[in-house]
Amino acid sequence: MFIELIATLLAGLAGAGVVMLLNKVLGGRLPRWFAPVGAGLAMLATTISNEYSWFDRTKETMPEAFQIAETVENKTFYRPWTYAFPYVHRYVAVDEASVRTHANHPGLKLADIYFFGRWSPVNRLPILADCPQMRRAALADGIDFDQSGTIGGVDWVQVDSSDALVATLCGAG
Repeated sequence: MFIELIATLLAGLAGAGVVMLLNKVLGGRLPRWFAPVGAGLAMLATTISNEYSWFDRTKETMPEAFQIAETVENKTFYRPWTYAFPYVHRYVAVDEASVRTHANHPGLKLADIYFFGRWSPVNRLPILADCPQMRRAALADGIDFDQSGTIGGVDWVQVDSSDALVATLCGAG
């Protein structure tokens, strides 16, 4: 975030500098208020560019074992261009290296999923997916595993085949 702020400020200085250089080349014919407008437009362009490139930059730094399950695009009224060109501001990734199964219950898969957000810290959550019955559960306190692989205290959520998290997790590992 701090680096993006510095980049935005430097873009503003560069935008004002370009306008002042252009004004010098034109012999001072441009109005004085063009410099702050040039700075503002450069800062706005930099901010928009950072918003749209965040997902690709973040995706490139993920470990190879991470598989993106779902993305959430942003459309807001105070950014009217996002209705035509929405940008990804959150996504969920499954750590395929963390997928675990039990020999007695091969249809159950346990894995860590990660929630990435534009201005949020990365959050990890262990998820249990029951692939044959198309359901999933977030693992929290009160979950019991016994030696046979039977699980108790699970709050299952029934999903359909379009659930990206279960589809990614059941196709992994």
